[in-house]
Amino acid sequence: MKSINLTLKVWRQERGSDKGRFETYDATGISTDMSFLEMLDVVNERLTLEGKEPIAFDHDCREGICGMCGAMVNGYAHGHESGTTLCQLHMRHFSDGDTIVIEPWRSRAFKVVKDLVVDRSAFDKIIQEGGYISVNTGGAPDGNTIPVPQDVAEKAMDAASCIGCGACVAACPNGSAMLFVGAKISQFALLPQGRPEAKDRVLAMLNMHDELGFGNCSNERECEARCPKNISIVNIARMNREFIKAALLSE
Repeated sequence: MKSINLTLKVWRQERGSDKGRFETYDATGISTDMSFLEMLDVVNERLTLEGKEPIAFDHDCREGICGMCGAMVNGYAHGHESGTTLCQLHMRHFSDGDTIVIEPWRSRAFKVVKDLVVDRSAFDKIIQEGGYISVNTGGAPDGNTIPVPQDVAEKAMDAASCIGCGACVAACPNGSAMLFVGAKISQFALLPQGRPEAKDRVLAMLNMHDELGFGNCSNERECEARCPKNISIVNIARMNREFIKAALLSE
């Protein structure tokens, strides 16, 4: 089993209202088989034994599904590996003697809670505005009642694979959440079940996006490059078309 020694420069901030700073820690004897979060666990165990405050960071499933683990690593959202969440980033992608800079998402809409933990409830508010469909209760319809072409179903599923981690916002120079909103709108706009509320959905979700302080999209494509689920900016184009149609119908 190969092990490496690292120097960590970690953002520490007691609470959102405090002034943060970088602190330096030695991470020695780190197995290259560890994930990035397991490496942080080892560092936190050592800090706890030394009577120091452990580093606060978000995590849950550690299987690349929930999206809670996001943080900036050497300036990259979720680290430098593409299509990978931070919990699935392994230490074999680093070299002995490396210095790793770790900091939270940087966005006006994502307030720092503590250290690497940010409040991403802004995404929940956008979903509450229209990220759902309204259907009558009753028995489950037959699966073939509303036929959906295979290619359309695959596009909808690709959009629905967004885990809402916030990497798109952190990577975007404008702090835009358009990739997230575009994916959530696309997964409904592509399917017949989502069409009845399409106009109200796109207007409500984009209004909330702007109200929460997210920036506008300027096609930098950083969001697409850093998305751990490889969500395409085609979804932003689809969202824009939906918005234009909804705006014209509202006049």
